[in-house]
Amino acid sequence: MWNRRIEDNSAAAVTARALFAALLLASCAGRAATPAVTTLIGTGVSGYSGTQVNNPYGLVIGPDGALYFCDLDNQRIRRLDLATKRLTTVAGNGERGYRGDGGPAAAAALNMPHELRFDRLGNLFIAERDNHVIRKVDRATGIISTVAGTGAPGFSGDGGPSANAQLRQPHSLVFDRDGRLLVCDIGNQRIRRISLDTGIIETYAGTGEAKPTPEGAAVNGTPLNGPRTFAMAPNGDLYLALREGNAILRIDRATQTFHRVAGTGEQGYSGDGGPALNAKLAGPKGLAIGADNTLYVADTENHVIRGIDLRTGLITTVLGTGTRGDGPEPNPLECRLARPHGVLAANGALYVSDSEAHRIRVVR
Repeated sequence: MWNRRIEDNSAAAVTARALFAALLLASCAGRAATPAVTTLIGTGVSGYSGTQVNNPYGLVIGPDGALYFCDLDNQRIRRLDLATKRLTTVAGNGERGYRGDGGPAAAAALNMPHELRFDRLGNLFIAERDNHVIRKVDRATGIISTVAGTGAPGFSGDGGPSANAQLRQPHSLVFDRDGRLLVCDIGNQRIRRISLDTGIIETYAGTGEAKPTPEGAAVNGTPLNGPRTFAMAPNGDLYLALREGNAILRIDRATQTFHRVAGTGEQGYSGDGGPALNAKLAGPKGLAIGADNTLYVADTENHVIRGIDLRTGLITTVLGTGTRGDGPEPNPLECRLARPHGVLAANGALYVSDSEAHRIRVVR
C-alpha cells in the first residue's frame, strides 16, 4: 500500500539505526540502558473490561499522575492508575451519540473521542470528532459541558462565542503558553483558537484550502493540508503534524512563521539515519516532545514510532518494524504495531497507543 523502501539496508546501516534508536529512547528515559517495550494495558483483543481496551487513541498524564486515554471504539475516556493498573471510566457511557451535557461525564454519550488535554486547573477537555465539538469535564464536579461546536459540522462563528461556532471533525487539542486552547479543525483545514477567559473563538492558522504550506510563511493566511495533531515545546514553539501533507511543521513562537521539520510531503517510509527533512512519512497522527529535544512521531500508516533529534535533525524508527502486526515484545525494533495514534513522553518513558492492536505499550 505504501512505499516501504529503506534507503540503506546494509548491515552497518541497520546497526547504526538501531544504535541511534536506542540512544533516543535512552534519552527519553533519562538513562543509558537498552530500551524494552511491554504492554501496559490491553490483551490484543478489543473489549471493555478491566484489562481490555478498544482502539485507544490520545494519551495524557493527568494532574493526579494517572494515565488518561481516549478508548475510541468504547466511546469512553478512561483512567489507568499506573501504580495499581486499575482502570476506571471518566467520561462516556459506551453509547455513540451526543447527550449528557449538564450531568455526570460518565453518564454522557460521546462520539469518537480522539484526543484530550488538561488545563492548568485540572479540567479535562475532549475532542470529539464525529460530534464536531470540544467538551469539558469539570475537575471539581465531574460535570460535562460543550465548550466549542454545535454538534453540526460546518465552519462558522469566528469572533463570537465558541459554543455557537461550528467545527468539522476536530481531532486534536493543545494549550498554548497563555492558556488558550488550540484545536486541529481538520475538516476545515484550520487551527482554531479559543480564549477560555472570554469564550471567543478565532482561526489561528489555515485558510480552508488543503494546499502545501510554504517554508517561512506567516501563520496567518497560509494554507494547511490535513492539520492533525500538536506538541508544544517548552519554549512555546508549536509542532504540527500534517496527515495528508505527510510532514511535520514547526510554528516559531517569536516570528509566527512555519518551518518544515520532517517529511518530504510524499507518502512512504524512508530516511532513517538521515535528515528528517529528507524522510518520508505516511499519515502522521501523534506527536510528543521528550527529554533532550526528541520529537516522537506516530507514523501511523507505516505502523511505527519515529524519533527526531531536534538538535541534529536526524530521524530514526524507535518502535515498530514497518509491518502491521502485534509484537513480539520486548525488543522495540522487532515489535510490530497496528496503526498507532497516540504517543506520550512522560515519567521517563514513552507511552504508545497501539490502536488496532488494542494495547497501550510503554518503552523504558
